[in-house]
Amino acid sequence: MIILGIESSCDETAAAVVEDGRIVHSNVIASQVALHHETGGVVPEVAAREHVVKIVPVVEEALNKANMTWDDIHAIAVTQGPGLLSSLVIGVTAASTMAISLNKTLIPVNHISGHIYANWLDRDPADPIQFPAMVLTVSGGHNELVLMRSHAEFELLGETLDDAAGEAFDKVARLLGLGYPGGPHVSRAAEMGNPERYDLPRAHLEKGSYDFSFSGLKTAVLNLVKEEHEREGELSQEFIADCSASFQEAVCDVLTDKLVRAAKEFKVKEVHLAGGVSANRRLRAMAEEKVGGKFVLRYAADLSYCTDNAAMIAATAFYHYEKAPDNYVIPFSGMDAGALADPNLRMYSKR
Repeated sequence: MIILGIESSCDETAAAVVEDGRIVHSNVIASQVALHHETGGVVPEVAAREHVVKIVPVVEEALNKANMTWDDIHAIAVTQGPGLLSSLVIGVTAASTMAISLNKTLIPVNHISGHIYANWLDRDPADPIQFPAMVLTVSGGHNELVLMRSHAEFELLGETLDDAAGEAFDKVARLLGLGYPGGPHVSRAAEMGNPERYDLPRAHLEKGSYDFSFSGLKTAVLNLVKEEHEREGELSQEFIADCSASFQEAVCDVLTDKLVRAAKEFKVKEVHLAGGVSANRRLRAMAEEKVGGKFVLRYAADLSYCTDNAAMIAATAFYHYEKAPDNYVIPFSGMDAGALADPNLRMYSKR
């Protein structure tokens, strides 16, 4: 089954053609990072206007790179939510219009579910993922620990109570005078720093909790920066590197501790890292250290699958359609994009 995926939940306009949930024929991403660099973050209205400009060319490029026409496409998948409403509406409107005009099945997909299924892309079919699996999703807007019992069967064990890890990286990057997006900049600075220089807090919350909180860690970094400014007048490269390394170590420590503890409690066969922050090399290394040989550790085969992309949306759609094809009609009708797009969409209830 060949699916065209469309992603527009935040500031990436993306389209991809994926076969059978794992074979990526094309994966086109029009990034807005440079556009939002000046403001240090995404401005929803600006992002939406850029999606309007890019959405059709990106879809056409995805088809061309896959060397396919609409006749080859069996269904269209689109991110329904969560995300920025103004951005989601653009993708949903485009996908709905294409589905109706071309008489294609439309498959709405949860964005977080997409990040999870990114780990299926480019995988050898002889190496199937074994259930149950424990998944840690870490991105700019989301931070969740999910028990995956089978395809499309998720149970939320924990989530962030304030800032997501990626959001904390962005805020710390601004405090240290680094660029946007913060994750890659903080990670690069951390490579030159001492992760033991500053003893930053690890919020494990109450005993047994799988929730996350990074507001206290962010405040601790803010206080360090203020003290350094008062003492030295400006931030030295050594301070920036050591502070970045100490911050990154604290974040990764909490994330991997809870991931491994949950994996043991629920006796899973595999553990997964998903989302933009899963590209962080220190997070991957620490997860490998703590997992050891106890579980199979998986993450996206290609770093481009970690950040927002449409290949993961098409992959998710395939497995959801395969499990319950009667849930999807050809095409969606009687529902406008504003009703279908859901910025607060959840795909699971919390345990």
